[in-house]
Amino acid sequence: MAGVARRIALLLQYHGGGFAGSQRQAGQPSVQEALEEAVAALTGARTRCDFAGRTDAGVHALEQVAAFTSTADIPAARWIRGLNHFLPADVAVQAAREVPADFDPRRAALDRTYHYRVRLAAQRQPLWERAAWVLSGPFDLDAMRRALMTLEGEHEFAAFAGRTDGAGTVRTLQKACLHATVNGLEFRFQAPSFLPHQVRHMVGQVIAVGRGSVCPGIVEELLARPRTGAAGPVAPPQGLYLVRVRYELAALQGWETFAGWEEHEDVRWTAD
Repeated sequence: MAGVARRIALLLQYHGGGFAGSQRQAGQPSVQEALEEAVAALTGARTRCDFAGRTDAGVHALEQVAAFTSTADIPAARWIRGLNHFLPADVAVQAAREVPADFDPRRAALDRTYHYRVRLAAQRQPLWERAAWVLSGPFDLDAMRRALMTLEGEHEFAAFAGRTDGAGTVRTLQKACLHATVNGLEFRFQAPSFLPHQVRHMVGQVIAVGRGSVCPGIVEELLARPRTGAAGPVAPPQGLYLVRVRYELAALQGWETFAGWEEHEDVRWTAD
């Protein structure tokens, strides 16, 4: 039964391996298409679903935020079960909240946090190759952290962009850090916004520093003399996760489901 139009925000988790990206693309599967089809199946009406950020083919999300407007008379909590019934196995709604009618999940975001996972192994890892970048060590963690510290702050990040789309390439990176465990490396980045492929370029460049194939000073050089896409190699998409989008909106406080991957004492992967 139709009622007053309401704006519904969703917290989505998805595995990106089967999608050409989050944004709808002609002739290719996308998370947006899957969600819009699920909303249509549940309500009988088609509506556009807006996303907090675009993720590329193969990139995952633990807390992507989407929003749509509907006149369906469905309580916010029931959207979760209803949409999950129609969504494919690789996408699931984790939370749903009613928000103001003008809520734009992209423009209203304070910042976004991405994690990038590297699995350390000497052999192929069939269970991990769709969820992380599988590499063998050793790595110089101190050199990698120095490179990451150089990336923090406001910089011209053109060298770390896969493309610029004609827009500006100055960004402010609030956090760039590295955590190491026995089995892997985890990069964590936080910023109000990112350039296309920026995180994957940063990870690939820092991995090269950690292996000793380039010196840590290369990062400073790339920031000082930017040339689009010069940083790299580009880390593959399967290790990248959108883990959080933050808002000031009271309705979206406390709805997070991801508490962060477990912390462990640092393992010293050195190049010695």
